Amino acid sequence: MSQQYAALLVVVPLLSALVISIAGLVNKRLCFPIAVAALGVAAYSCIGLLLRVLNEGVIVYKLGGWDPPMGIAYYVDHLNGLVLAVVSVVAFLNLIASKKSIELEMPDKMGAFYALYVLQVTGLLGIVVTGDAFNLYVLLEITALTGYGMLAMGEDRACLSTLNYLYMGTIGACFYLLGVGYLYIVTGSLNMVDIAHLLPPLYQSKAVLAAFIICLVGVWLKMAFFPLHAWLPNAYTHGPSAASSLIAPLVTKVMVYVMIRLILTVFTPDFAFTMLNISEPIVWLAVIAIVMGAILALAQRDLKKMLTYIIVAEVGYMVGGAWLGNRDGMTGAILHILNDALMTLCAFLVVGNIVYKLKGYAFDDLKGLFRKMPFTMGAFVVGALSIIGVPPTCGFFSKWYLISGAIQAGQYGFMVALIFSSLVNVVLFFRIIEIGFFEPFSDHHGHDHHTEEPMAEAPLTMLVPLFIVAAGLVVVGLYTGDIVNYIIRFAVPKGLI
Repeated sequence: MSQQYAALLVVVPLLSALVISIAGLVNKRLCFPIAVAALGVAAYSCIGLLLRVLNEGVIVYKLGGWDPPMGIAYYVDHLNGLVLAVVSVVAFLNLIASKKSIELEMPDKMGAFYALYVLQVTGLLGIVVTGDAFNLYVLLEITALTGYGMLAMGEDRACLSTLNYLYMGTIGACFYLLGVGYLYIVTGSLNMVDIAHLLPPLYQSKAVLAAFIICLVGVWLKMAFFPLHAWLPNAYTHGPSAASSLIAPLVTKVMVYVMIRLILTVFTPDFAFTMLNISEPIVWLAVIAIVMGAILALAQRDLKKMLTYIIVAEVGYMVGGAWLGNRDGMTGAILHILNDALMTLCAFLVVGNIVYKLKGYAFDDLKGLFRKMPFTMGAFVVGALSIIGVPPTCGFFSKWYLISGAIQAGQYGFMVALIFSSLVNVVLFFRIIEIGFFEPFSDHHGHDHHTEEPMAEAPLTMLVPLFIVAAGLVVVGLYTGDIVNYIIRFAVPKGLI
């Protein structure tokens, strides 16, 4: 059975999406348990696959027994083994937590939504596990199309925001496909390992240079790397809570993984960091992304959109870390994929709980929230501390690696940007805490400041997954040393110092 984990993590949710679509026509109540079972099997397979990689090293799974480059092969190493586990667990927890939100916000579209949800997770897992460059493009499109479908089910402005996302996402996918086309022209192969073996004698080719740059720009568009981020804030803000809390933690992180995979496996670090000599300008672009993301977050007046700009800044963390070109920077970037997925999930689950109870997420809606929803806001505080980077939460440790990498590379601008972003995050989150804890202020100075309001907490089915994620932020922080020593250390090439 364990030999088939690589196939099961894609095939089971893919077929389940079809079953959910049919079940939605017969009895909508069947959709949720089928989706839970499908993603449960996917998460079990991904974790099992990661454990196999830790024991056996790189695993190669040939679909249908066909040898690459003619057939499609899945390569699972320490890097994508970790990301697979992150994607599957985050998607599974979010599905459990979002059941009530889906019933409230989309009672007539539950069947379609659950089918799209499972199909999107299939696409994300496929992107991470595949070893074929064109297959990755197909899975990118599956992920994008299902994302458009889910986000468009949101508020009144969701359709227009999603249309903007569709335009930008399509341009990004076209760039990536064009780059893959160049690679196929010069190498005659679409298998990533095969391409990596064929490329070194061709590194001086302008077609190879064009392929790398075009693929990179396409991936940056997909991950919303500033200034290519314009589609993200509105799309994530106006989408339904369940869609935002799936897409926001995972899509940008999976695209960062694709960028790192291109650098480390397809083109090699020597080509990306030494021969091209473009690391420094890209790190400065990351600095601008971090600073602008932080400033734009400061300008927002609702919680959900504020979080979307924090995501823009966090993308800058990971891109900059990867392009520092040293071991600490790459370690920090990979570790931040895990940490930021959990932190963003925690923050968006909190927003989902607030929307479920209050039907709004503007700052004015948050007054007195610590009295109304103390457990939700307790988890929010943990998530906020992690995003700020307070130990022992996990956000501290990835920032530590990123700052260490910046100092080692002499990129002090990147280091200052990380510290600046953390300080801005302090302002952002303490502003929310102040509104939720102290407001509304009393008109009678010196007397009782608060009107007693009954507690109106989210249902237990929404709180339990949120608590698990919040606890996970601390647990991952405490076990960061083990995660780095047993997993990420093997994902970073030995040549990177």
